[in-house]
Amino acid sequence: MSTTETRRRTAGTDALAGANGMSGPKGAWIVAEREITTRLRSKAFLISTGVLLLLVLVSVVGSGLLAKAGPIGGPAKVAVTEEVASDPATAALQTDAFATTTVADRAAAEELVRSGKVEAAVVAGGDTPVHLTVLAKDSAPSDLMMSLSAQPAVTLLEPTGTNPMVGYFIAIGFGLVFMMSAMTFGTTIAQSVVEEKQTRIVEILLATVSAPTLLAGKILGNSILAFAQVALIATLASVGMLATGQDLLMGELGGALIWFAILFAFGFVLLAALYAALASLVSRQEDIGSVTSPVLMLVMFPYIGVILFNDNPQMLAIMSYIPFSAPVGMPMRLYLGTAEWWEPILSLGILAVSIAVVLWIGSRIYSNSILRTGARVKLADAIKG
Repeated sequence: MSTTETRRRTAGTDALAGANGMSGPKGAWIVAEREITTRLRSKAFLISTGVLLLLVLVSVVGSGLLAKAGPIGGPAKVAVTEEVASDPATAALQTDAFATTTVADRAAAEELVRSGKVEAAVVAGGDTPVHLTVLAKDSAPSDLMMSLSAQPAVTLLEPTGTNPMVGYFIAIGFGLVFMMSAMTFGTTIAQSVVEEKQTRIVEILLATVSAPTLLAGKILGNSILAFAQVALIATLASVGMLATGQDLLMGELGGALIWFAILFAFGFVLLAALYAALASLVSRQEDIGSVTSPVLMLVMFPYIGVILFNDNPQMLAIMSYIPFSAPVGMPMRLYLGTAEWWEPILSLGILAVSIAVVLWIGSRIYSNSILRTGARVKLADAIKG
């Protein structure tokens, strides 16, 4: 940590030390204000936040523009049966805009669509003026629909509630925002704990407030900052989607974004308590990485899990009830429409109970380790006291 930031923390410590006889909640709030003020005065924090928000805006706007631009990579692959190949309504399919394959019958056309060898197929039948039906796997290609002389009937062979590719990118978005915010502010808490322990500022602080109050203030301050950052990201993403005409996607994501913010706020408290408690076991900044590595794995698990299993309902259901992955797993299920209305509430309840348990254990570790300098304190000794 820089000398400037250390001086800022020392200034906040002087203000805290001058407030004698304060209650626990008041002391925790003063510590939280100190954490917030220190971070907001940090140029590195402001620059990194600005860059993150810019990346979010660029990705949202870019995806919207690409969606409007339509598919790339050559002409669309379409199959037609021999019966309709000479139909005037399908004449547009013989242009360079389509790579047309002629098949014997509807069964052969369905096989090509299911195997992914063609994007869609046009067969005879349907209750429209052109008496044609478009066979597609999960959605009918818009360019094919517009090329026909009249709108044909559409049959989806493997219908899904959402576009798989869009779902994949949304899964990455939820996982990345959770991981980056948790790592950024979690590491900040850990560095703050060790810096105060190393410089013995914590001894002055503990003369005014108790160790649990000091821990609560640190968690509260950084949780407010983390939640504010996530709220800014969600707001910016919403504005970007509306500005690029992605109103439908915005409507589908609305509930998921709200629950992501709620579950993130609770989930971060859980991780922050672990970061602070484990950081109190060491007295050097160089040892933070080794002592907090288990928490880092817990932070990365939701990001990796939601990318690997974004199309696996069973695994997403399991993730939505594990406290560390619920902030990512449950919103993803809400977007996909696979979660019942009561499931987010149950997930939040499990998360709240887990927070109470972790805060109790973390407070014990922090209280028994924060004044012990020198060699690394063993976890078992910190818990036993």
